[in-house]
Amino acid sequence: MERTDAELIAAVLKGDAASFEPLVQKYSPRIFATARRYARRESEIEDIAQDIWLKAFERLESFRGEAPFEHWLMRLAVRTCYDSLRAHQRNRETTFTELSEPEEDWLARFVSQPDAASESADAARQLITRVLEQLSPAARLVITLQEIEQRSVKEVAELTGWSVPLVKVRAFRARAEMRKVLSRIAKEKYL
Repeated sequence: MERTDAELIAAVLKGDAASFEPLVQKYSPRIFATARRYARRESEIEDIAQDIWLKAFERLESFRGEAPFEHWLMRLAVRTCYDSLRAHQRNRETTFTELSEPEEDWLARFVSQPDAASESADAARQLITRVLEQLSPAARLVITLQEIEQRSVKEVAELTGWSVPLVKVRAFRARAEMRKVLSRIAKEKYL
């Protein structure tokens, strides 16, 4: 018979560390999917996921059981990803002269005829990934949660620990930052 999350957590808190393994198996796909939204290299994704699970194990006693374990775990995951973004932001620098030919073609079509460029094009997704990499960690986090994951302002506030007004301000600034990055790309490539 499969034990519930609450039963597994209670066993871990009583000293049975092996009871944590079923939680890892159950939620690892979701943790890896979340980490993939914030990192590109598989080794980086694995490091973030491992960090999330380590923090979850170390902080398990702070889980109060008022909400499902998955909600607590995902808040921890988003905050860990954000911390990772901030730590790696200083070391990342990508120039837009490194755009691939499909990305350049898509961008050229979009600049000349925005309505004709397919939003589902693979090149567009690659370009969006490059643009996100140029954003500050807070901007990248809020754009990812609101625009890519389609989360509400309230959900973003719960996941990040920010207030609702702060989420709104950061979303506004993130969009402005994104416009600047896109403007810079267009200038570098087409002027």
